[in-house]
Parts: sequence; C-alpha cells; structure tokens
Amino acid sequence: MVSATMVKELRERTGVGLMDCKRALQESGGDIEKAIEVLRKKGLASAAKKSGRITAEGLVDSYIHGGGRIGVLVEVNCETDFVAKTNEFKALVRDIAMHIAASNPRYVSREEIPAQELDKEKEIVRGQALNEGKPEKIVDRMIEGRIEKYIKEISLLEQPFVKDPDRTIQEVLNEKISSIGENISVRRFVRFERGEGLEKRQDDFLAEVLSQTNG
Repeated sequence: MVSATMVKELRERTGVGLMDCKRALQESGGDIEKAIEVLRKKGLASAAKKSGRITAEGLVDSYIHGGGRIGVLVEVNCETDFVAKTNEFKALVRDIAMHIAASNPRYVSREEIPAQELDKEKEIVRGQALNEGKPEKIVDRMIEGRIEKYIKEISLLEQPFVKDPDRTIQEVLNEKISSIGENISVRRFVRFERGEGLEKRQDDFLAEVLSQTNG
C-alpha cells in the first residue's frame, strides 16, 4: 500500500511530480530506495534536478481551433536558443497550446491560484456538503478532497494531457526535459473563446430559440 506520506517523502528527495512518485512506489512495492532507482532509469530524477535552472529562451506560439472559435497564445521557455529552434521543442509548444484550447486551464500551476479563490470555493463546497446531509465531522475531509480535485482541474501542469490522459502536462514536460537535456517551463498563456463573457442580445437569443423550436 502506497501512502501519501511515502509519496511526499519521495517527492521531497527527488523533486519529481506526485503522480510519477506514486507510480514509482507502486512499481517498487513501496520501497523508496528502489523507487528512486525507477525514477532515475526513467530520467525523471535528473529532470527534477534541472528544474531550478533559468529558462530565458523559448517560444511564443499560437493555436487557433474550430474555425476561429478558440485561440491560444502560450509562452514556453527553455535554456538555450538552440533548443528553442528544434522541431522537438516546437512540437511540444504546439501540443501545449492545443491542450490549453481543449482543456481550458485557468492557471499554469496551483501556486498561482489566489488564496481568496480557494477560500471561496471551500465555502461553496462546505455548503454543498451540508446540504447533502453529510455529518459535520467528515465535511472537512470532503472539502479537502474536492478542493484538490478543483485545483487539478484548473491548473495546467496538473491536467491530464489531452493526447495521452495517463500523463499530466508536468509529466510530459519532465520527459522532454530528460530527453532534451534542458529545463523547460510554461511561463504564461492566454486563451480566447469567441463570445466568452458576453451576453447575447435578447432578440438574438429569441431568434436562436425559435429556430431550434421550428427545426
């Protein structure tokens, strides 16, 4: 049985992502030293060591989807201009932009989420849990689980990669860091969706409803 404490310890010792640590512990039968060997064989431990390096080069790329319905701009950084010009890096940036268009993350990482937003979400989740008739003593545990799920849904690095849902975006980055040999980071992105935040005019809305009814 792999516990959260074991996963946390392995992450602290290697700097590798939580899901990679959990898988390594499962493969090693819960033996932390063997799990470290598993991570090293996969090149993930070495990727974690590179994570502190400065990434001042890279690319800004765009992705347009659905005939102009959704557009994304993303900046992905690496250490050298040489790597930024490689087809492998360009393909990675394009994949990340495409993923953002499809999965609509709101932040790059969990660290960017404002505390007040999480506090507000906790209040909502607490109210939902109490309305569901859940005992007060287990509400806090429910809140913790639902907030963690919420964070993973809106954080780019923790979302399952749309082209391979068994891996998160962070895991995809770690693999590229290992194969390319440089640190890689997603710095920022912006996603546009046509009409987002705008309310349709009442006559447009009625026309749409009537056309659907007549159809």
